[in-house]
Amino acid sequence: MAIKRSNKLPQAAILKQILNRCSSLGKKQQQGYDEQGLPLDVPKGHFVVYVGENRSRYIVPISYLTRPEFQILLQQAEEEFGFNHEMGLTIPCEEVVFQSLTSMLR
Repeated sequence: MAIKRSNKLPQAAILKQILNRCSSLGKKQQQGYDEQGLPLDVPKGHFVVYVGENRSRYIVPISYLTRPEFQILLQQAEEEFGFNHEMGLTIPCEEVVFQSLTSMLR
């Protein structure tokens, strides 16, 4: 009997892709970015997501990427937007829901 291989990447590979994508978003030399193209207002160990209808910007710890609750949001983001667009990592949920979830993850 043949073993069926999944086309899905392992979770670690997906998280690495997300981190690489988030860290490469600001590569243009603009005001508010350092010489490596990283936003000055994002502390080490954090990344930016955009949430809600107005695409409000939130800075969240990288540790959230391993939390099952946050991974559900990432799956929804991938299904709705994919990870290959200019806006950055966009989470498709209402801001109040996102704020509630992240307050529980702290």
